[in-house]
Amino acid sequence: MKALSTYQNIYFIGIGGIGMSALARYFHFAGYHVAGYDKVETTLTQALVSEGISIHYEDMGSSLAKAYQDPDHTLVVYTPAIKILEELNYFKSAGFQIVKRSEVLGAISRSFQALCVAGTHGKTTTSSMLAHLLTDIGTGCTAFLGGIASNFESNLVLNAESPYAVVEADEFDRSFLQLSPFAAIITAADPDHLDIYGTPEAFKEGFGQFALRIDPAGLCLQKEGLNLPALCKIKTYALHSDTADYSAFNLRFENGFQLSDFRLGTEVWKGVELGLPGSHNVENALGCVALLLELGFEASAIKAALRNFKGVKRRFEYHVRKPDLIYIDDYAHHPEEIHVLLSSVKAMYPDLPITGIFQPHLFSRTKDFAEKFAAELSVLDQLILLPIYPAREEPLPGITSEWLCEMSTAKNKKVWQVNEVLEFAKTFKKGVLLTIGAGDIDRLVAPLSTYLNDKS
Repeated sequence: MKALSTYQNIYFIGIGGIGMSALARYFHFAGYHVAGYDKVETTLTQALVSEGISIHYEDMGSSLAKAYQDPDHTLVVYTPAIKILEELNYFKSAGFQIVKRSEVLGAISRSFQALCVAGTHGKTTTSSMLAHLLTDIGTGCTAFLGGIASNFESNLVLNAESPYAVVEADEFDRSFLQLSPFAAIITAADPDHLDIYGTPEAFKEGFGQFALRIDPAGLCLQKEGLNLPALCKIKTYALHSDTADYSAFNLRFENGFQLSDFRLGTEVWKGVELGLPGSHNVENALGCVALLLELGFEASAIKAALRNFKGVKRRFEYHVRKPDLIYIDDYAHHPEEIHVLLSSVKAMYPDLPITGIFQPHLFSRTKDFAEKFAAELSVLDQLILLPIYPAREEPLPGITSEWLCEMSTAKNKKVWQVNEVLEFAKTFKKGVLLTIGAGDIDRLVAPLSTYLNDKS
């Protein structure tokens, strides 16, 4: 790929994706002409248009705006999720430079001291928290996030004065191997994306390759037990551990909020107050604190900034929070993420029944982890499954939500369409309601919130 400075125009195919839209915003603010295509209009694409980025939703083929028809001055960035598109065929036949999002993000990361967050779970919350902490303590950063961070109301943070870039390092399609980290947090390496990697062993090896990319002068902070090799200094963190370099313990809930104690080397922080509930968020916060301490930041400033973190949209996000009526939306789409979510909710609300509405994401993931999905979802008092969200995939014979439902041992379980869920919400009066999944289940959030807030 030529140097980014040689281009005047950046054209995005799949501009509405969370990672693509962050790049689009970055180049727009940097003074490039930015435009793109996406299949459907969303709240996010509407926001990009309001910021001055041109977006269309029909396949234009070669009938694009003239400014984007010059291959010498236009870089095309695409997502592998879009496989058939006449626009993409036009760019290929006309000799344009066409690159994946990961290649562009990798090029940008080399102009900063990149602090990368990788892992099967917790990437978005951890990277958003890290960006918040750096901003709150005054150092600042540029950040490319995989969700809309509530503290910034964006998936992009800009600070031209800071040497740091916080980058969410995505393992899908081995994208994170394009990055050049100065330091990294690796939160987990539970097998996923087996349609890409083939085996759990190959998936774990991908994370090993990522760790080896970290600058030898930097730091690899990894969840205890991963045992990933690296050329730089390695430190570990974990909950309830006497052997990790950094640990959190004595987790407790007070008035629905999470407190814990942190062991940071020989120092102990008592009663650390976090803006977010859930044991997984204690672990995410521990990773951020450990990384910043290793980089030389002042402990007192970090501790104060933790209280002000507001979280990320669709990550344990409250929409109704009354004594007997709770509604939380969460992006969990892997069995381990669902386990952590439901464990946290049960600990926080032991006396309330819990209803989970889950939309499986990808036929391949549902097939690969069906037994684990069924086991985790079976702890719900009521399980409602939506049809599988296909994303980039074609259906697999026999792999359906009905099949998954049969495997679950939940006493009250069913497969419903969206309209049935909305009718059910009108009758929901007491308990915890969860919407869970990474597909388009978020379209339910607004109507469910309206129905439930009317009741409360």
